[in-house]
Amino acid sequence: MGYIKKLAGQTALYGLSSVVPRLLNYILVPLHTRVFLQEDYGIITEMYAYLGFLLVFLTFGLETGYFRFASKEKDTDTVYSSTFYTLLFTSTTFIVIFSFLSPVLSTNLGYSSHPEYVYLLSIVIGLDAFCAIPFARLRLLNKPLLFSSLKIVGVIVNVFLNFFFLKICPTYNFPLKDIIYNPSLGITYVFISNLASSVLVTFLLLLFSGTIPTSINLSKVKTILLYSFPLLISGLGGTTNESFDRIFIKYLIGEENNPLYQLGIYGSNVKLAVLMVLFIQMYRYAAEPFFFSHADNKDSPSIYSSMMKYFFIFSLLIFLGVSLYTDILQLLVGKDFREGLDVVPILLLANLFAGVFFNLSIWYKLTNKTWYGIYYTFAGAAITITLNIVLIPRIGYYGAAIARLFCYIAMCVLCYIGGKKFLQIPYDIKAMGIHFSVAIVLFILGYFVTIDQPILHFFYRLMLILSFIMFVIIYEKIPVLQTVKSFLKWK
Repeated sequence: MGYIKKLAGQTALYGLSSVVPRLLNYILVPLHTRVFLQEDYGIITEMYAYLGFLLVFLTFGLETGYFRFASKEKDTDTVYSSTFYTLLFTSTTFIVIFSFLSPVLSTNLGYSSHPEYVYLLSIVIGLDAFCAIPFARLRLLNKPLLFSSLKIVGVIVNVFLNFFFLKICPTYNFPLKDIIYNPSLGITYVFISNLASSVLVTFLLLLFSGTIPTSINLSKVKTILLYSFPLLISGLGGTTNESFDRIFIKYLIGEENNPLYQLGIYGSNVKLAVLMVLFIQMYRYAAEPFFFSHADNKDSPSIYSSMMKYFFIFSLLIFLGVSLYTDILQLLVGKDFREGLDVVPILLLANLFAGVFFNLSIWYKLTNKTWYGIYYTFAGAAITITLNIVLIPRIGYYGAAIARLFCYIAMCVLCYIGGKKFLQIPYDIKAMGIHFSVAIVLFILGYFVTIDQPILHFFYRLMLILSFIMFVIIYEKIPVLQTVKSFLKWK
């Protein structure tokens, strides 16, 4: 269990970079949903959906490529400098082109009077894409505290500026207010705050991550890009699955039903499912370099199997905890945004299977068969697009959530079948299926059975969650006292 403890510790440390920023960003949800109308929040939701897609495009899958080659070769500096300057060039080019085209693009999006939306976000995307490799270097060098600190500082600045422009400036008078604040800008301040945060993080990252490379090896760039290109394509397909539901809602819901209003509602409820995303992101930061560093270990198949099972169990626990207490978590969003809470359990399950796919996908990354990632993610994208087109006009944003869930289930099935041919990992499918069935039964008992007395209802749901934990302990024969003592002793 030593490797599990090590992974858990690094997951916790990297969790600082995910949990703390996301929790801080959570503060923006009650702020934005109380300051803006649903239609305005719909605009923010749509623009950040495009941001996610373009960010994947601009990183070119080079994070994983960097881990792959830096873990295998002695000359890690050459690998770093090659990826560093590749992203510097592509990000700069992107910022220049999109800044020039911002009036045209904003018109096509329906925001002709606000080209600054595209202009500001293009700079944010370019800076964040460029920072991917310096941040990856910190992960490879096992500097999770520095990694986390820089991420947290950036989010603190972003949150503070949002509160400053959206809450403090409209409420209080202070010197230079007329120069600093323009009330007509509205949601533009959301993008301005994000830009200021990205600029600061980029500066601090270059300052504290080590010396800036002075050379570039073009042949190494070609080699890494050839490895990473399939990951880019599969990443774009994956982002289609993750982000395009929010884009489709705007265009598939009729104008009579106010699509931006529906998009604002859906976007706020997506935020309530973020705890699952938090855990997956924490796990991914720690697990990805862990996978590659243990690739030559003769016990790696059993290690990967155990990692998958315990990841799955913990994800089910998060699913139960969040879905059974949505009536409490809904307080995070404004009253006008609380309709549609029933999509949250669906989105939680979708995120859970997205995490399972990440675990399964390790086989084609380790065997250099990254093209398989394209097949799986584009199969998922085809399902996403088809189901969105069919379901959204009929059942609105519920169709978007269902499409996301079925997409990730299909991707998991395809990746599992493909992996059995090339890398034999003995996943405990039977145990995972049993744990999943138990969790779903407990969810049904907690979600659809209500008790009029709020306190009793609270403890009834808590009892169901504890029942799941007890079942896992008994079924997996986990020595609780020994495990607790072991983790308390481990540093």
